[in-house]
Amino acid sequence: MRLVHRLFLALCAFSATRTFAAAPQTLLLAGAFAGNAIVAVGERGTLLRSTSEGREWQPISTNVSATLTAVTFAPDHQHGWAVGHEGVILGTTDGGSTWKRLAADNPAEDSFLDVLALDATHVIAVGAYGLFAETRDGGATWEHRRVSESDTHFNRLVAGPGGSLLLAGESGTLLRSTDRGATWQPLTAPSAGSLYGVLALDEHTLVAHGLRGRAFRSEDAGITWHELTTGSTALLAAGISLRDGAIVLAGSSRTVALSRDGARSFQPIEVSLPGAVAAVLELPDRSLLVLGEAGATTLRLPPSP
Repeated sequence: MRLVHRLFLALCAFSATRTFAAAPQTLLLAGAFAGNAIVAVGERGTLLRSTSEGREWQPISTNVSATLTAVTFAPDHQHGWAVGHEGVILGTTDGGSTWKRLAADNPAEDSFLDVLALDATHVIAVGAYGLFAETRDGGATWEHRRVSESDTHFNRLVAGPGGSLLLAGESGTLLRSTDRGATWQPLTAPSAGSLYGVLALDEHTLVAHGLRGRAFRSEDAGITWHELTTGSTALLAAGISLRDGAIVLAGSSRTVALSRDGARSFQPIEVSLPGAVAAVLELPDRSLLVLGEAGATTLRLPPSP
C-alpha cells in the first residue's frame, strides 16, 4: 500500500530548468497528451513535459510544492489543467509549456485526485471526501458542490461513450452523468471495496478496478456486475483500453494484467518494471508509457498469440 500512502503526501518543492535524457526517479502519478507532447505530474509539485514520446523530459516550473495528482487537456491540446493536494489547481494555455496557479483561495485541506476537461472552458475536478469542483470559464472561477450524500473519496473521473461521464471512488462508489456533469446517478456497486478506475469499453460494457487485485465487468451499463480473475491481490490503480482492443490493468507490486477478449478474462504477465504503477499511456508506436514510483518507463506488451 506504499503507493496509496504516497498519493496523500505533499513534500518539499522541486524545480529545474534542464532537459533530462530520462524522467527523474521521482513519483509520477498521472500523464496526458497535449497534441504530440506528453505532460506528467507527481510529487513535490513535479511537472514534466516531453516532445519525444517520453525519451526526454523537460521539468516545468509550477511554483508549488504540493503533490500533483492529475492532469488533463482540452481537445484543442492547448488548454490544460493540473490538480493536486492543498487545493492546488494549475492552468496552461500553451500546451503545457507554462503554467499558472488558479483558484488560489481554495482551502488548503482540499485534496484533488483527478481532473477532466470536457472542452476548453468546462472542467471538473474531484477528490477526497466528496470534493467536486467545476468551472465553465476555463478556470477563472470554480463552483464547489456535493454530488453524493457520502464523504467518500472520488478517485477517478472519465468520459464515456455518448458524452456520458463516470466517477469511481471509495466503498464501491460509481456515479454516472449523462448531462455533462449537471446531475449524477449512482450505479450498482460491484463491491464494497474502493475503486480506483472505470473503463467504458462501449455504451454498455464497463470495467471497474481497485483494491486487492479486484476487477469487475458489466454488460448492462452498470446495472449488474461479475467479478473477474486478474491473478493479483495488489491494488490495481491504472487501467487503459488500447487501440488494438487489448485492455491493461496495472498497479502496485509491479502488477500488470492483460485482456485480449474485451475484458472477459485477464492474464497476469511478467514485465520488467522498477516500481509500482500509477498511470499508463499508449504511445503512437503502441508501446506503453508507464508512470509511477520510478518515474516514467516504456513497456512493450507481448505479441498476440
